Amino acid sequence: MTEQQPQEEGLTTRPPHPSHRHADWMFGGVYGTVLASALMAALNQEGEDFTPFYDASWVLVTAATAGLAHGYAHHMASHREGSGAHRWQLLARALWDEWPLVVATLPTVLLLTAAGLGDWDAYDVTAGGLGLNTALLFGWGALVALRVGHRLGRSLLFGLADAAIGLAIIVANALIK
Repeated sequence: MTEQQPQEEGLTTRPPHPSHRHADWMFGGVYGTVLASALMAALNQEGEDFTPFYDASWVLVTAATAGLAHGYAHHMASHREGSGAHRWQLLARALWDEWPLVVATLPTVLLLTAAGLGDWDAYDVTAGGLGLNTALLFGWGALVALRVGHRLGRSLLFGLADAAIGLAIIVANALIK
């Protein structure tokens, strides 16, 4: 028996506890919402033409790319010996598990698309989008904390902590521009 065998036995793959799956959704949801907020703030430059369709496409492409990179990195970091087919299945699973990240950017993508169709003002869209995403961050934090077993008061604190990330992006956007 080699030294690696006991370590490999300790790394058996078990399905996550249901409450942990909710926490994983929160990770993807928070990450995707923060990513969408940061991109919305960065893509809209004062004095330049407002290009909401272009911005929406970049938010979506960046989210998909970040999801693929994150899933691939998780797969490589937890690489285990096994057949080639099994490794491909694990990779596919790791990539699929990133769907919350992409889905979390859809409110921003839809807002930007609506702004393009309705010819809305860039400042109003950016301010509204950053506010919406901050509210969504609060919701992600509070809802998932409730789902994993925290009481209401503590869950609301988790929501406020997540919303603080959105507020930080709003402040940074105001200071940088």
